[in-house]
Amino acid sequence: MREVAIVGAGELGGAVAHVLARRDAVRSIVLADESGRVAAGKALDIAQAAPVEGFATRLTGTTDLATVAGSSVVVVAERVAQGPWSTDEGLVDSLLGRAEASGAEAVVVTLDTTMLGWRPQDLNLGSLPFSQGIGIAQYTSDPRFQQIVRERLASRGTGGGEDVTVTAGAVRTLLSISREHPGGLWENLRSPVPRAAVETFLDIYSNPGLTWEQLGTIRERTSLPVLLKGILHPDDARRALDLGVSGIIASNHGGRQVDGSIASLDALPALREAVGAGTPLLLDSGVRTGSDVVKALALGADAVTLGRPYIYGLALAGAAGVRDVVSNVIAELDLTLGLSGVASVGELTPDLLRAAP
Repeated sequence: MREVAIVGAGELGGAVAHVLARRDAVRSIVLADESGRVAAGKALDIAQAAPVEGFATRLTGTTDLATVAGSSVVVVAERVAQGPWSTDEGLVDSLLGRAEASGAEAVVVTLDTTMLGWRPQDLNLGSLPFSQGIGIAQYTSDPRFQQIVRERLASRGTGGGEDVTVTAGAVRTLLSISREHPGGLWENLRSPVPRAAVETFLDIYSNPGLTWEQLGTIRERTSLPVLLKGILHPDDARRALDLGVSGIIASNHGGRQVDGSIASLDALPALREAVGAGTPLLLDSGVRTGSDVVKALALGADAVTLGRPYIYGLALAGAAGVRDVVSNVIAELDLTLGLSGVASVGELTPDLLRAAP
């Protein structure tokens, strides 16, 4: 019987999931924020999380949640390294090397945010946590990234510096950057390094000019299985397999990149046809309920990612909130199977679904 995979993380915090099992034995993964904060991972009793060099996150799972939906659910711990392709190839190599050294079992390359989309609410709020030093620990802890920051500072010389207008917002940002950067607050406030690190990150963390030829070099640069996240077109899926990647994650980054983009769910059937039955195919973006999971599995996904809901649970009730969210999704999945006259997820097929008028 094929086991259902409820996968934590998804589009928030850069968290990611992967499936590297046979399609008739899909495993479940619960992941935490790639920034190393892993609050949600700690909140889940099913996972004991600890940051690994600030890049990969280790999770040790148990089978607690299997009691919620019977034998159809299994929780498995994995190490996965995920992130965008930097404009600095040396940094790409450094992160890949650290992923292997940390014991990561797969690498996921984020393709759906080579640049940030037009996000009016973020613009209205002035919301970009990276600019405050939040969520970039996997870079500030990286030797190659640190070298780039040092080189940039050295190239500026010892001139009089910039003419800066001090505002309350600027002070708050400086305090945030100094708190988030490795080291002590007082030392960081007096150092140019934390601010330079944020500026460097914003300049190089993702590569808008990334090409298929560059992606093709990753097989020579790591021995780990590689999955590409952000694939929605079947031609791209086929090309990805030609490069030797191990799996595909269908994602439109939670609908936050291109207004009017095809939904990941709508892209699934064509992607499954393109990659065949044996290639791991995950669905990211828009999963909120157990019935969403049923639809995704019926349309060909091996697993789904669960992002915003667990963050909502964490914000509202901490550990109990996260557990309730995950448990509720699994419980609704089980009920949806039963109410649909389906005994197991192995019986899910596209024939059980009908397109809305």
